[in-house]
Amino acid sequence: MAKIPYDFKDLFDMTIRRMTKEGLLLVTSDKTGKPNVMTIGWGTIGSIWGKPTFVVLVRPSRYSFTLLEQVPQFTVNVPTTGLASEVAFCGSVSGRDCDKFAQARLTPVPAQETDVPVIEQCPINYQCNVIHKTDMVAGVVPDDIKKQFYPSDDYHRIYFGHILACYADEDLSLE
Repeated sequence: MAKIPYDFKDLFDMTIRRMTKEGLLLVTSDKTGKPNVMTIGWGTIGSIWGKPTFVVLVRPSRYSFTLLEQVPQFTVNVPTTGLASEVAFCGSVSGRDCDKFAQARLTPVPAQETDVPVIEQCPINYQCNVIHKTDMVAGVVPDDIKKQFYPSDDYHRIYFGHILACYADEDLSLE
């Protein structure tokens, strides 16, 4: 399927809707170019410092965290509803233990603007370069959020990715 460039703002609604359902697929890679994919359900798109930005959260315990620290680039890939089982799989195992691309039958393909690949089967791909990162501050997280999401004090690192490019299928459909 041919991909064409899009303005990131035009795909905001579709991206957020999919993220809050099955999730999105975050791709990172190591210094040798070997990619890893993980499911994300938290993040946002906007404009920070006058730049189009995709913000993602990754826990230090995740393999993707290690890779993001090695190669400060990532892609966010918006799957179709037909990829729900693949998205669930990528959120249930670690890339330390297996090749999630091979097991989920997902295809990494070169991105136009990053060394980190995009996923061929996903109709929308955001290509990002990390421009800032910060750790969550435990003492300022409200108790109800801490209790529900951080009972083990495993707080996320927040990565701010400058969206260098956004591509989508020519006949874009997320259903």
